[in-house]
Amino acid sequence: MLQERTEPAWIDAFETVLRRCALQTGDTVAILGETQSRPVLLELARLAAARIGADAFTLTLPSVFTRGEPVARSTGATPAIQQLGPVIAALQACTLVVDCTVEGLMHAPELPAILRGNGSTQPRIVYVSNEHPEALARLLPDDPTEARVKEHVKRLRGAKAMRVTSSAGTDLAISLQGAVAGGNWGSTTRPGTLTHWPGGLVLAFPAAGSVNGTLVLAEGDVNLTFKRYIERPITLTIENDHVTRIEGTGVDAELLRSYFAAWGEADGFAAGPPQGETRPLGGQRPAQRRSVGAPGPAYAVSHVGYGLNDAARWDSMALYDKRDFNGTELRAFAGNFLYSTGANETAGRYTRGHFDWPMRNCSVALDGTVVVDAGKVVA
Repeated sequence: MLQERTEPAWIDAFETVLRRCALQTGDTVAILGETQSRPVLLELARLAAARIGADAFTLTLPSVFTRGEPVARSTGATPAIQQLGPVIAALQACTLVVDCTVEGLMHAPELPAILRGNGSTQPRIVYVSNEHPEALARLLPDDPTEARVKEHVKRLRGAKAMRVTSSAGTDLAISLQGAVAGGNWGSTTRPGTLTHWPGGLVLAFPAAGSVNGTLVLAEGDVNLTFKRYIERPITLTIENDHVTRIEGTGVDAELLRSYFAAWGEADGFAAGPPQGETRPLGGQRPAQRRSVGAPGPAYAVSHVGYGLNDAARWDSMALYDKRDFNGTELRAFAGNFLYSTGANETAGRYTRGHFDWPMRNCSVALDGTVVVDAGKVVA
């Protein structure tokens, strides 16, 4: 296991990212953490800001532990701020927020207020993914990745439809009408924006009712919520955005059914079919909002996209202990198709249940033009 200490090379990496975020001498920097954050990340951010001559302070909040719901991982939404006005005000007044919370501010309910600023200052935010600093240092943002992501953001925003296929059997039709699309290259210089490091991917949050077809999680694809490589194929039927059928044998499929069902119950929906069955889920809401056949928001699409970072590696997860690894690298490795379920503000769906599946060997077409061919980004 790698040791977590302040290595000079890692301070250099943080300094590089802060400079790419246009941090300058005299700027005000908030280093946001929580009690379960990696201490080394906060310390590296503090030392890097000091090198630049910025005025930095560290704000550490109590981590929140929730009873009565399933274990939540990979949500992208830290609950640590708890709508505390003084915390939001402090972040609004900064030039840059270095977000070292465990899950990050990306989908946190307080994010819009923070990015609006306080009238005189509008911050930008860089979320430092909860990785070991060795991984962060390997995946520094660079000019070629930034240019590639910006080009694909334009293509994604200009498209009306995405089609995803694979030799394993995936065949998804995704309408991009009304979707919110964007990208991330690991740094930002524009006030009122958020980036995350590592970066190197483009994503779209489809509007409600936009995704239909078959998604096959093949051997070697990744379940990042569980930090596992898929060992036996799982076939998901997706109707009107929602996973309505889970077909497959072995522990990968069983874990998927179990975790989906747990969040179905936590969100107020029925648990779905018994373990191992492959008939439609057929969940229903409680009587006051009954909707027979609706599996619930945890089963629905959150976002779709693809990776563009040539430095990121699919095989890196095999080389880290689970506690050392958050998995942003696997979301970004060039040519992966990333399918995610859970919260989608664009579609008006909210849940803390979330899956991220980076998939290999898929082809992605935008309005019929192939941008990823069998897992390779088309030049």
